[in-house]
Amino acid sequence: MRIVVAEIVSRARTRLKSHASRALRRDVLAEESRGLVLYEFLARWSAWAPKPLVPLIDEIDALVGDSPISVLRQLRSGYNRRPREFPQSVILCGVCDVRDYRIFSGTERGFINGGSVYNIKAESLRLADFSEGEVRDLLAQHTAETRQAFGSGAIERVFELSRGPPWLVNALAYRACYKDEDSRDWSRPIRVGAIDRAKEALILGGVTHLDQLADKLREDRVGRVVMPMIAGSGGSDSSIRDLHYLRDIGLVAPDGEVRIANPIYAEVVPRELSAALQSELEGSVDPEWNVNQDGSLDVSGLLGAFRAYFRENAEWWVERFGHKEAGPQLMLHAYLQRAVNSDGGIAREYAVGRGRADLMIEWRRGAGRGPARPSKHVIECKVRSDRTGIETLIREGLEQTAAYMD
Repeated sequence: MRIVVAEIVSRARTRLKSHASRALRRDVLAEESRGLVLYEFLARWSAWAPKPLVPLIDEIDALVGDSPISVLRQLRSGYNRRPREFPQSVILCGVCDVRDYRIFSGTERGFINGGSVYNIKAESLRLADFSEGEVRDLLAQHTAETRQAFGSGAIERVFELSRGPPWLVNALAYRACYKDEDSRDWSRPIRVGAIDRAKEALILGGVTHLDQLADKLREDRVGRVVMPMIAGSGGSDSSIRDLHYLRDIGLVAPDGEVRIANPIYAEVVPRELSAALQSELEGSVDPEWNVNQDGSLDVSGLLGAFRAYFRENAEWWVERFGHKEAGPQLMLHAYLQRAVNSDGGIAREYAVGRGRADLMIEWRRGAGRGPARPSKHVIECKVRSDRTGIETLIREGLEQTAAYMD
């Protein structure tokens, strides 16, 4: 709490040119116990200030242990003293809604999941995603400043891959504009290929936000939504609150179908969940085994090799994934990812209730094919229930595959 107050005083001095807060801090630290330092400092500062105070506390969810509990409780305690003797309002900025914080208390030896500590919220606002028009306006600023144009389909590709989260749009465009070798010459337009290479670099590079997203997959409330989604099944132990949390952190689309928010996240999730298996496959699967003499991909041979691997290893891996329906799909994701390696990519679509996962291999090698014209192979991964016959399953799968290609 002393560090939090010291930071407020430092910002008040540089931003507001307020030196009185420094004297207040000295008096409060001398008189108050550690658990009331923030409360008493804000009360005295509000009483002194000529206008109502509205502090903005960024990255509030970065606090750990008993610190966030103490902050929330002290803010709540001053509510009935505002605005003369406490801030008029306080803005807490973080990754998710304050009600979704999972705070582990060392003193109470457990997670604080409810109670008065969370009863401070008046309203929760989420930074909206960019629309396609706003992405176009943003990238037009780059063109205005550098005179570097975007080639046909490049801006549309940025939006298609990101679906609008501001940080992701900026990260994708920055890497394509400033890190891609073909784009460093501003006299040359930025093409779709540069956007795709930027996407792959973001995923493989483990940029901070994607790493944080991957870390969320270890939470039970995330797994309860994501695992049935990967399986394509309708059965789920998740709650409305679980779904609200995933939408709040941007992992799931904000409304409508329960699906991963964008193609980049859709690729990060199975890669992260099957990272251990992919590491094992590096020593047992050679991508060149499934390449024909003309450089094209032997899809039948690839799937045959996967079936053999699955029969031998499925029981152990599915049990390790902890989800009997999503486990086989994750094994397929990992195997295909290893098999296509750097010569292709995999587009993935999956959602709760679809009864399937859609995978499309884009293979860039092959006789007479340039990098702009990859061959495409669709794989439909379906859950077979005891009630559905194999002929019905195949017929539905063929129809769904055709619809996906359209």
